[in-house]
Amino acid sequence: MTAVADVPEYPSPSIVDSRRLMGANVYSASPGSVLEVRCDEASASGLLLAWQSAARTLREQLGWGDGDVVTRQEAGGASLFMSAPVDVLMTATEVNEQAWTAAERTARAPTDNVAAPDGLVIARLRELADGERATRPMLAGVYEAAAMHGLCVTFDDETCTLGSGTGASSWPLSALPGVEDVPWHALHDVPIALVTGSNGKTTTTRLLSAMWRAAGRAPGWCCSDGVWLGDRQAEMGDFSGPAGARAVLRDPCVEAAVLETARGGMLRRGLAVSRADAAIITNISADHFGEYGIASERDLADAKATVARVLGRRGLLVLNADDPELVALASRVGNRVGWFSVSPEHAALDAHVHRGGNAATVFDQRLMLHWDHAWHDLGNVNDMPITLRGAAPHNVQNVLGAALLATAVGVPVDAVRSTLASFGSSVLDNPGRLQVLYVGGVTVITDYAHNPDGLGSLCHTALSFSARRRMLVLGQAGNRDDDQLRALVRAAWAVMPFDEVVVKEMPGLLRGRPRGEMPKVFADELTQLGLSAEQSHIADSEFAAAQRALSLATVGDLVVCPLHAEQAVVLSWFQRLIDAHWRAGSPFPDSVRS
Repeated sequence: MTAVADVPEYPSPSIVDSRRLMGANVYSASPGSVLEVRCDEASASGLLLAWQSAARTLREQLGWGDGDVVTRQEAGGASLFMSAPVDVLMTATEVNEQAWTAAERTARAPTDNVAAPDGLVIARLRELADGERATRPMLAGVYEAAAMHGLCVTFDDETCTLGSGTGASSWPLSALPGVEDVPWHALHDVPIALVTGSNGKTTTTRLLSAMWRAAGRAPGWCCSDGVWLGDRQAEMGDFSGPAGARAVLRDPCVEAAVLETARGGMLRRGLAVSRADAAIITNISADHFGEYGIASERDLADAKATVARVLGRRGLLVLNADDPELVALASRVGNRVGWFSVSPEHAALDAHVHRGGNAATVFDQRLMLHWDHAWHDLGNVNDMPITLRGAAPHNVQNVLGAALLATAVGVPVDAVRSTLASFGSSVLDNPGRLQVLYVGGVTVITDYAHNPDGLGSLCHTALSFSARRRMLVLGQAGNRDDDQLRALVRAAWAVMPFDEVVVKEMPGLLRGRPRGEMPKVFADELTQLGLSAEQSHIADSEFAAAQRALSLATVGDLVVCPLHAEQAVVLSWFQRLIDAHWRAGSPFPDSVRS
C-alpha cells in the first residue's frame, strides 16, 4: 500500500502561524488576519515592503476597500496583520498567506514583476470568500449597524449576539436577520468592564463583581477559574479568553459584566467584545516573553492595551501610576485615563487630579477616591480584610484599581465602600488568591503567583508572618524559557532564603516540554543560590507537592504554596485536613490521603 504524503499546513515552510483575529487586537481596532513568518534580519526590510504591497493589491482585487495593513519585524521573523470584512476572516488568513508567498517570490526574482498573485489565485480566493459569506450572509451588515446603534457584538463560528446580558439577543450565523429586521429597540448593553494586566486580574474581577452585588445588580464574570452567572458557577477552568466573555454576555440574567481578559486570548483571537465602558490594566510584569512576538515589557504593555481600543471616547482606561510601563503607555493610547497609586505624593496623579481627572490613592492609611471633582473616603486600608491589615501591599493596589474601575462603570460609592469593608473575610470571596490557612499548626499561604513579580509580592507578604521555618512550593507552566524559570526562583530568594523547597511538575501545563526538564532547571538554580540537596525536593504533581510540603512541616512552620494546576483539589485537601484535626508531624489520616 502506497503511503500518502502529508499535505503541508501552509503554502510556504517559512510560515510559523496563520490565524484570524475576530475583534480588536494589538495591531488594529478592526478584525482581520495575522501571519507570522521566519525570515533573517538582512532580508526582512525588502520582504516586508513586498508583503505589504501584495496584501494591499489582493484586498483591492477582492473588493475589500481600504483597511489596515501593519507589519512588525521581530527576532528571527516578522508578522503582518491585515484587516478584513468580518464575514470573511477565514479567507483573510489565506489571503495573507498568498501575499507572503508572493513576497518570497519577489525576493527570489526581484527583476520579475511577481509581487501580486496570478489570476488563478485571485479567482480561488474570491470563491473562498463567497463560500464563507454564504454561511453568514448578514453578519457584515449587522456588525456595522450594531456599531451605529452603540451596541456590543460578540460572535463565534456558530452564533452572533447583539447587545449584552439582559439586553442581548442571539441568532445562528446562518439565520441572522437583515439589518432592517433586527429588533433594535429591544436590545441594549449592560455595563461592561474589562480587566487585564500581569498580576491581580482575578482578584480585581472578583472585587468588582462583589461591588455590583452590593449595589443590587446580578453580575456575570469570567476569570482564570471559570464563569459565574449571578451566584452560580457555570464553567470551571480558565475562561479568561473570548469563550468566557461570550458566555457572560449572552446570559439573559446578567445585569453587569466583568470580564478578565488575558494576554493570550487577545493575541490569539482578538477581543470578543466590540465595545466596553471601562477597562483596567493592573500592572506589567516580565512574563510570557517569546510568544506571539512579545519580547519586552513594552511589547506586553501594548498587547494588554488592546482593551483600550473598544472603549470609545467616553470610556475610562484605569492605569497603575506606580508602573512605569503604564505611565509610558498612557501617552501612546490616547484614551481618557484614570490613575491609581499607593502614594499620595505622586506628581503625575496630583497633576491629573488638579485638571479634574479621576483617581484613587492612599492618604494617611485612608483609601481616597477622586471622582466627579470630589474626594470620597472609602475606609482605612488596614481594616480591609483583603489587605491582611496592610501586610499585602499588592492587594492595596488591587483595591485602589477596583474602586476606580467600579465607579467608572456606575457602581455607587457606598457599594464600593461596603464591599471593601468585608471582601476577603470569607475564604469563598477570593479562593486561591492570597488565602491564609492554618493547617495542623502550619501557616499555609496560597496564591496564583505565576511570574517573578507576583511570587516576589507573595513572599514579601509571607515575611509578615512569624514562623519557625519557611518552606516554598515552586513550579511554572512550560511556555516560559529557562531564563524566566530561573528568574522565578531568584524573585523568591531575593525576599528570603527558604529552609525547604518542593519543586512541582505540572503534567497538564508542560506546553511541549518533556517531563522532568523544568524541575531540573529549578533545582539547578536553587543549588546555585545555596540550597542543599537535602533541602530540595521534587514532586510529580501540584497535589503531590502540597502533600510533600506538609509532610516535611512541623508545628510553627510556614508554607508558601502558589497553586496553578490543581487549585481546587489542593484547597479541598487542606480543608479536609483542618476538619480532621490533623497536626503537623503526624501521618495524614487515611480518609484524607488523596
